[in-house]
Amino acid sequence: MTPKLRTLLITFVCVLVLDQATKAWISQLIPVDSMADSIPIVDGIFYLTHVRNPGAAFGLLVDWSYGSRMLVFGSVALPAIALVLSFFRGLAPGERLNAMALGLILGGSLGNLIDRAFRGEVVDFLHVRLWSGLSWPDFNVADSCIVMGVTALIIELLASEGAARAKRGSNTDARARHDRVV
Repeated sequence: MTPKLRTLLITFVCVLVLDQATKAWISQLIPVDSMADSIPIVDGIFYLTHVRNPGAAFGLLVDWSYGSRMLVFGSVALPAIALVLSFFRGLAPGERLNAMALGLILGGSLGNLIDRAFRGEVVDFLHVRLWSGLSWPDFNVADSCIVMGVTALIIELLASEGAARAKRGSNTDARARHDRVV
């Protein structure tokens, strides 16, 4: 087994297990949609809650029928998973950081897809209050892992692009110096 495959699998399994375990735990701990029973972690800022989201991010598609929502989620999630696996195949055998990022995305995507398929909705339980009484929409471990994975890939892409530009620039400078000498 290559280091990248081992990293992807370990990350994927850890995310999926942690996501499903935390959702089961919160479902036992706090009644659904009961802000009165929320548990402050950092009072005034961060709370454990229990809400169910039948739609997509930010409450999109909530008014759609279950079948229509599942068609949309499947139409988005399955090609996204195929794309993640395609990116994975293109990684060098020792490329662990990108493999971990892809494992985060894959585990998070499948965690939320499992919720949608078996519960008809996603369990969200992390609640962040911002300023002036505003709150970020509740989210879960799967959502967090997807965001972390995508962020890591973007940082890696920007860093490698910056390094490639710097290398191209230094090669251009070396040629210019060489041309002046000759």
